[in-house]
Amino acid sequence: MDLNRFPRATNMLSMNLIIFVVFGASMSSAASAQSDSLQKAPWRNVALSPDQRAALLIKEMTIDEKISLLHGTGLKDLSPVSPLAVGTNGGAGYVVGIPRLGIPAIQMSDAAYGVRDSGKNGRYSTALPANVAAAASWDVVAAFQYGALIGRELRAQGYNMSLGGGVNITREPRNGRTFEYLGEDPILAGTLVAWLIRGTQAQHVIGDIKHYALNDQESGRNAVNVNIDKRSARESDLLAFEIGVSEGNPAGVMCSYNRVDGDYACENKYLLTDVLKKDWNFKGFVLSDWQGAHSTVKASAAGLDHEEPGEIFYGEAMKDAVQSGRVSTAELDDHVHRILRSMFACGVFDDPPQKSVVDVATGFEVARKIAEHSIVLLRNERLGEKEAQLPLDASRIKSIAVIGAHSDVGMISGGGSAQVDPPGGNAIMPPGQGRTVWGVPDWFPTSPLRTIRAKAPGAAVTFDPGTDNAAAAAVAKTADVAIVFATQWESEGMDLDSLTLPLHQDELIEAVAAANPHTIVVLETGSPVTMPWAGKVSAILEAWYAGSQGAEALANIIFGVVNPSAKLPITFPMSDADLPHRSIVKPPRESTTEGETDAWKRIAGGLPVFQTTYDEGLKVGYKWYDAEKKQVLFPFGYGLSYTTYSYSNLRVTPSAVPEGKVRLNFTVTNTGNRAGEEIAEVYAALPGAAGEPPKRLVGWSKVKLNPAESKDVLVEVDRKYLSIFNVERNAWELIPGEYGFMAGGSSQSLPLKESVSLK
Repeated sequence: MDLNRFPRATNMLSMNLIIFVVFGASMSSAASAQSDSLQKAPWRNVALSPDQRAALLIKEMTIDEKISLLHGTGLKDLSPVSPLAVGTNGGAGYVVGIPRLGIPAIQMSDAAYGVRDSGKNGRYSTALPANVAAAASWDVVAAFQYGALIGRELRAQGYNMSLGGGVNITREPRNGRTFEYLGEDPILAGTLVAWLIRGTQAQHVIGDIKHYALNDQESGRNAVNVNIDKRSARESDLLAFEIGVSEGNPAGVMCSYNRVDGDYACENKYLLTDVLKKDWNFKGFVLSDWQGAHSTVKASAAGLDHEEPGEIFYGEAMKDAVQSGRVSTAELDDHVHRILRSMFACGVFDDPPQKSVVDVATGFEVARKIAEHSIVLLRNERLGEKEAQLPLDASRIKSIAVIGAHSDVGMISGGGSAQVDPPGGNAIMPPGQGRTVWGVPDWFPTSPLRTIRAKAPGAAVTFDPGTDNAAAAAVAKTADVAIVFATQWESEGMDLDSLTLPLHQDELIEAVAAANPHTIVVLETGSPVTMPWAGKVSAILEAWYAGSQGAEALANIIFGVVNPSAKLPITFPMSDADLPHRSIVKPPRESTTEGETDAWKRIAGGLPVFQTTYDEGLKVGYKWYDAEKKQVLFPFGYGLSYTTYSYSNLRVTPSAVPEGKVRLNFTVTNTGNRAGEEIAEVYAALPGAAGEPPKRLVGWSKVKLNPAESKDVLVEVDRKYLSIFNVERNAWELIPGEYGFMAGGSSQSLPLKESVSLK
């Protein structure tokens, strides 16, 4: 074009171009100047402590900016959704940032055993073995790696806060979220969750511990009031949180839905302020579970710092409460300070996440290794004079029948907000139809049939779906060995009616075992199950919800590539009748909102309360069975190996100072013919005056041993783990007297015993 023909147009174009360039340059210069100014702001000084940085930043904030940090922006069907939610990364929670001050948004994602909703958001996430499976490893290093993998994948997807860290101990094994937690013992669960949180926060992601507290059933969780005495709570459920908070230093604590002794957990001053913030000196912030907030003034005074998912109580209602003096400015600033100092402490300001591609190969490797150390060998019988059923010898076996539980295509996972989307969708559904749906079980595409065939290429490996008992028995009868897969699905929002396997799977196992004495049962469950057929099968493996690489890990165990070392973090009872409560207390209809539209409105206002009472008190898990002298199917801490171990030479040395640890030394010897890892467990019996169950776990050590090798093991026991909680003094107290220490391979196999006097 000849612009000389259009001199006026040329002049106008030039003028507009000049204005655009100058204006654009001015804007860019202003943005650059603002960025430089923020980088030089005093709260950006990394030499200062997180508390100092938070204090400096709060001074610059308006009341509206402060309150904006105290709530989320809503979630469909759970609360009104704010227009500001447009900036969400697709996770469960989103807190809007404040660009004027350089405060980043908080992007939260559910992440119990992997990052949730990855498929919906067009991403990928590794599914680790379920949390209860990780607990079966009794391995703090594995717990750290577990949390670190989740932290890395959260960052890769653009999140900076995890909503994992479940540590509610298993008072009620029929709880639908048992698979999300770490077993029935507070010392084991608390220690492992602390290391998991450390792993997550080491990736500069805000960590979380939940559901605080006594959220031990899903039925009527928004309406149930839990009745329990303070001593029992402090020595059991709350002790797991105390260890997790003190040793893991999480930035967030999520309070639970239920009431405790009359008050909602998220407005319970005893839990949130007296215990958490004062007794345990918690420095981070308390956020509600999603819809767990029920008030403004009461919750604020009790210690709730942040409401999720929306702003029903901590938005305009909070601003009005502050301006009217019902909530003091100091109280408001404490909430804000805790959130900001947590962001500084976890590196969210200084090292924000950058979206990247998830490292799939590393995720698979971590998931497989944790699964290999989480699968528990519960039974492994010798048939006649022959070797034990497991491991299978691929060079000798000619035929294998694989039966049941969609084991041709995948392995089941736990549901609810913990659910990780399987890559490609639910493996049991046709391609393109397997999206994750709340309340529908998902299978991961990790195929036991395929991995068994790969491990035994010379064997004829056949599959039967297990839908017809007679047909399955006929297939099993012609095989050298039959492997039956059985599942029990669990999910948030529901509880199990029974520990019995559903869908008549007990009958299937009975039929197969009758047809073939070489029957191996693989359980894919998140809780204990009863086993009326246990004495009729040759081997039993508890695989839990085994994650993205579950089939690969399982095949390595079955064929002896890996020697099983896992032990139960939870007791398997003989029957439901042996549990402390014959059934879970179910809510009356008026205390539920199932099928209602805008259910969040009724929940926010408070549903009619119903009661459950934990009158078993201190007697949780193995402590209950010990105290009640009840026989169990498989005890807490139990797990077999392909080798054997012996224990000897116990020495107990009390510390010379009253606050010091008690030292236990003993020898563990590998008496078998292959290398292995033994989880050596230490228990203590307190003096009769303490009024405690017969024994409690107080420590353990995981020991690697070659054949015929012996090692001296040291376990140091914290005196708090030997103490009772004195409610009148609000303190832990060691009762003077004779303490019995025991060491061995499970809670019911403790060959070493020695007593010492402590005071």
